[in-house]
Amino acid sequence: MSHCPNSAESFSEAVAALVRRRHPSRKVELMGTLVLTIDGRHLGLENLWRTVQRTPATWEQTVEHHVDRVLEGDELASLDIPFSVAKPRIMPRIQPSAIFQTLDREQVAHVTWVNDTVIVFVLDMPQYTVSISTEQMIRWGMTPDGLEEIARENLQRYAPDLEVQVVRSNEGGRAAIISMHDGYDAARLLLGDLHSRLAAKLGKTFYVAAPARDMFVAMTGDPEPFVSRLRARAEEEYRRLPYPICADLFLVTPDGVAGTKAEAA
Repeated sequence: MSHCPNSAESFSEAVAALVRRRHPSRKVELMGTLVLTIDGRHLGLENLWRTVQRTPATWEQTVEHHVDRVLEGDELASLDIPFSVAKPRIMPRIQPSAIFQTLDREQVAHVTWVNDTVIVFVLDMPQYTVSISTEQMIRWGMTPDGLEEIARENLQRYAPDLEVQVVRSNEGGRAAIISMHDGYDAARLLLGDLHSRLAAKLGKTFYVAAPARDMFVAMTGDPEPFVSRLRARAEEEYRRLPYPICADLFLVTPDGVAGTKAEAA
């Protein structure tokens, strides 16, 4: 097995070569560092690059698995799936608005949210998830708000027995950690009963760090050294982990979730 490439540029070239070998009938083009197209379909490699850095020994298997899932998902997305079949599988994901630097905003079913993020929607299949496009949404006769309502309801039912680990810091603060490793840890910010689940442990208002898709840490609003330390950790994880979302904290109140970015204040 070859060694994992040690730079984003060489990794991009290695992925392009690997895809060409595995799928010789596909048109594979390297558009730039961490940007690939397969038969014209844009494939960003930033998250994949971050993933293989965590487990470099198996980087080839990771890339193969990821690309295969993407291509299978594309084939499924091209099918006219009946809404009755799709509805119970529609789930939400929180993404940074920066995804639209490489994706066409008009082609992605989404709603804007706080902290410069958006809520996108996927079909949760047994082996992978499939992004829901604006075209598919229109075929179903749905709106972004309608998809959001369904996705939040499905999320609520997805893991009703949610495991929450509460820890106390030396500074006196408390943190509640959700780590289900199911691809929806950060999306639990969208739970309708999030406040009622955690307020007894963290207080009437509290913060949540969701720097990446698979990380959710709620925390008390004080003491300041505790909050500052976890905020710094969230910023670090945002730069390091795959599927980054937001380096800023989210404020959870009885009225809902708000952003903490300066422009939202």
